[in-house]
Amino acid sequence: MLLTMAVCGEAFGLHHNLVRRQQKTGIRRAHLRRLHWNPLFRPSRDSLLRQNEEIDRLELPRIQDDDELQNLKASEDLVPIFSNQFLRFDPRLDPDRRYCRPWTREFLEDLSQAYYKEFRKQIQVNSAVRTVKIQKKLRRHNRNAAPEVGETASSHLAGVTVDIQRRGMSRQQIKWMQQYMLPLKNLGLIEPEEERRQWVFHVMVSDRYTDWRESRMLAGESPEQAETEVISGAAAGGNSQ
Repeated sequence: MLLTMAVCGEAFGLHHNLVRRQQKTGIRRAHLRRLHWNPLFRPSRDSLLRQNEEIDRLELPRIQDDDELQNLKASEDLVPIFSNQFLRFDPRLDPDRRYCRPWTREFLEDLSQAYYKEFRKQIQVNSAVRTVKIQKKLRRHNRNAAPEVGETASSHLAGVTVDIQRRGMSRQQIKWMQQYMLPLKNLGLIEPEEERRQWVFHVMVSDRYTDWRESRMLAGESPEQAETEVISGAAAGGNSQ
């Protein structure tokens, strides 16, 4: 009996040590993940405030329900995002919500074509317009989701924002996306965030993007030339915000 107790005690000790080692390993890995997660466009309250300030400047409504959503589609205040060789959707995204503001679609068209030209791959849109009703449901399942009301409400509710999948991109592709967006952010044309939990680029687009785009075209630049200049300028200027 004493021998049995000794063996059991030794086994318990080994198990306890194994559990402690596994816990320490898990803590170390989590710490390393935090160290490695150093996005250029870190989500913040200030960013949410800027997104909502832009929506208020444009006097856009936060879309309450499907009836209001359908009315905005009918008036073409919201336009469809089209899948093509440059862009695809997360298949889970409801077709009724594959819509955005016209200037946001222009940004997506330019970005997706430039990305395809560089990597011969599509970008994936995971989310676009949402209603307050949808955002409330989302908040029940995702505690990190922005609220549906207030000064830090989700900018998806105004149709100005899209989420572009970041998961699956190589470091080179992520860096390219950052370099593409940084000068546009500095010009006040977009407000991007890199969301860790959902692994997306969350990008709010200002209506000023249309004016900037048209001014480049009037200067004789094609959209591709304009975007090449944007990326070259970002690469020369570095990644400082």
